[in-house]
Amino acid sequence: MDVQGVDKVRAFLDAQGYEGSIRHTEETIFTVEDASVAVGVAPDKILKSLIFLVNREPTLVLMSGSNKVAPKKIALAAGVSKSKIRMAQPEYVLETFGYRVGGVPPVGYDTLLPALIDQDIARFSVVWAAAGSDHDFFPIAPDTLIAYTKGRMVDLKEDRVP
Repeated sequence: MDVQGVDKVRAFLDAQGYEGSIRHTEETIFTVEDASVAVGVAPDKILKSLIFLVNREPTLVLMSGSNKVAPKKIALAAGVSKSKIRMAQPEYVLETFGYRVGGVPPVGYDTLLPALIDQDIARFSVVWAAAGSDHDFFPIAPDTLIAYTKGRMVDLKEDRVP
């Protein structure tokens, strides 16, 4: 377990006056499917927290677990060409922020990252986010997520072809 990562998330949530709690599970929440089973909710209620490099600068991209990211939509939201969008490598995320893939949280960073939040999560009253490890998670309302991340809600999901 990555106690340091969970402690960073807990400190952030405490500073914001978060009224919920971080929950720990013996099962892994490494994948959306794992998290769905461990938490006991549908995959779309699992929040994916991804780091993308936009013009080489880290940007937090928050998605419903059942959706795939459309990099062209990140580019559109960020006002850059699609060639300036790259998903950060797991090593970069760990070295830069201290979080391993599977436990990347939406909050708990040393500096406020630009955040793009897929509008699809607005369908839910609560989504479930990783809390800094692949065994710790917490519930958060989409409006609270926007407030805590100072993020913008935009359309980021890949359009599905029927």
